[in-house]
This record gives sequence, C-alpha cells and structure tokens, in this order.
Amino acid sequence: MYARMTRMRVAPDSRTFLDRVRRARAAMERSDVDLLLVSVGSDLPYLTGYEAMPLERLTMLVVPRDGAATLVIPRLEAPRVHEHPDVFTLLPWNETDDPVALVASLVDRPRVAAVGDTMWARFLVELLVHWPSDTTRYVRGTVVMNELRMRKDVAEISALQAAGAAADRVATQLQAGEIKLVGRTEAAVSADISARLLAEGHDVVNFAIVAAGENAASPHHHAGERVIVEGDLVLCDFGGTMAGYCSDITRCVSLGEPQPEVAEAYAVLHAAQAAGVAAGVVGANCQDVDRAARRVINDGGFGDYFIHRTGHGIGMEAHEDPYMVEGNSLPIAAGHAFSVEPGIYVPGKWGMRLEDIVVATDDGPLAMNRVNHDLVVLG
Repeated sequence: MYARMTRMRVAPDSRTFLDRVRRARAAMERSDVDLLLVSVGSDLPYLTGYEAMPLERLTMLVVPRDGAATLVIPRLEAPRVHEHPDVFTLLPWNETDDPVALVASLVDRPRVAAVGDTMWARFLVELLVHWPSDTTRYVRGTVVMNELRMRKDVAEISALQAAGAAADRVATQLQAGEIKLVGRTEAAVSADISARLLAEGHDVVNFAIVAAGENAASPHHHAGERVIVEGDLVLCDFGGTMAGYCSDITRCVSLGEPQPEVAEAYAVLHAAQAAGVAAGVVGANCQDVDRAARRVINDGGFGDYFIHRTGHGIGMEAHEDPYMVEGNSLPIAAGHAFSVEPGIYVPGKWGMRLEDIVVATDDGPLAMNRVNHDLVVLG
C-alpha cells in the first residue's frame, strides 16, 4: 500500500572516522586507558562505518592509545566492510583460527583495557585467559566513548532532523485522521504506522506503540487485539532508524470530545512538556529537564501518575546517554540530543504522553519534531 521511498545515503568519509578515532584516543589519554576494544553495537559503526551482525563469531575493533587500529573480523564478513585504510587495518580470521588469541597478539598486555558494553561476555571471559585481571584492569568502554557519542556533530544533527521530520509526517497523518482507528485493533494500527514510517524513508521500525483507553496507562504497552472504539484516548509512540539515526515521537488523539478530567490532564501535560524543552539549555543539568516537567505535573495534581524519567538520549541508538532523570547532574552540552516525554498514567482508565526529540545548541533547544502538540480530536 505504501511505496518505499528511496534516498541517496551519504556515508561519512574517512576524515570523519579519523577524527572520531583521534578524539577517542584523546579520551583514552584523559582516562588513562591503554586499549579500547569495541565489538558489536553502535560504537563500532560510529568509529568505522561498519555495523557488525550479532554473530557468535568475534568482530573486534582494537584501538591502542598509541599505534594503528585493527578491525578483526570473520573472513566471511569481510566483503561487507567499506575499508578505510587510513583509519584501521582489516584483519580477517578463518574458521579454524582463535580470534580472541589473535586480538591478544596485536598489542602488548595493557594495564587498563576499556571494553564496550555490548561485547559478548564469552569473549571477555576468553580474553581473561590472555590478560588476567590481576595484571590488566578492565573498565567500561563508556569512559572513552560516552562523551564522544553524546555530543552530536553537524552531520549527526542533520540526520536526526531528517528522521524526526519523517516521523512528523506520519504523526501528521495520524492527526489528520488518515490512519483509520475506530474498529481496528491496536496491532493493526501499529502495523499501519510501521508501514508509513518505512514509506517515509526509515530503514527499520524500532517500535510502534498503540495504546487505547485503559491500555495507555501502561507506558510501554504492547499493541494487541484490543479494538479501538469511539470515546477512546489513543496514545501512539513510534520511531525507527533512518540512515543510521533514530526517531522517536509520541502524540495522543481523542476519538470524540475528551472527558473534562482528560482535557484538564492534557493541558497540564502540554505545559509540562514545554517546560521540559525550555529547560534543556546548554549549561543546565540533565536533571533540570526532569525537574522542570515534573514540577508542572506535580503542581497540576497529577504527580503520582508520572512514573518514569522525563527523557533519554538518542542518536544511533533509540536510548543512549544522556538521561533526563533526577540524580543526573551532568551538564547539558551543545550537541546533546534527547527526548522530552512527560506522561500521566491513571491505572484502569487512561494514559497520555507527549514527546519530542530536541538537540541542545548554543542558541537554545532545537526541536527535531514540530507537529501539532495539542490533543487533536477526531471523529
């Protein structure tokens, strides 16, 4: 029904990856890390442009603080790599090789090794045979990668804008009544939204939450066989990956005039979300975004029904640092991208959430989503 749109994908060039590896090494210097080991997950394409399949075969980028980086990869996967010889040396291994031993042979035993969060535990256990923990201290790769990944560059922000605009187009279709709701199951509407995300240019749909009436009181409700009817408040939270970067948006629609308590709650929610966005300025703490949104909801009398953090970082992953939550005193920096998504959930009755992605800039928060924030009434 929906023709998949095709676009030219402009991949980063070697200069981008060289700069990222250079900045990773600078972070290693600051953190006194001798070696960075990156396996499956988004850190690998961030540094090399290559996204590994989550296979039982080891793929590992080996980045010493001093010396050349090496991408150790199963030989059958090597044809998928777009090589950047000035960034890394490609080292394929054969089925009868011991890839962990191969990794260990590339560098002298490190004092401190930073290991990516998504490396399979089996490979770390095998690596301990070569570099025991009494001689090598292991730390999370986040000590090197977090600061780099959180601060999006111009190209990354452009990619987030494109993904956000595509999600906006689907949200606009929802608000215009172009996506049939009444008489359909949540699952059918979820599939419809997913198809439209793909038609608008997304490569992958990460989620499409559709929650009607009482089901919306569960923030991560799984769309099921519940049939949507007149009078429902319907929450739709959806997003995907487009050219390597994620979208995430939530809008609610009312099928008929909302009940007074729903209209009152939505007015509070609308104000809370705007307050959270306004608080996301360079120099503020991440928890300030949560506090700003939560204060409005508390003052409106719905504080007991706001049961999650206000936001999460976003980029190559749908959820990544920084998190907008009480206790996170990390200062917001230019290039930080995050959601602002307060919600109000009344068990057994209804739930609502309003979400945009924003990027902090020196000129203030830059919204990735601009579609109508009102509670649109359909029917």
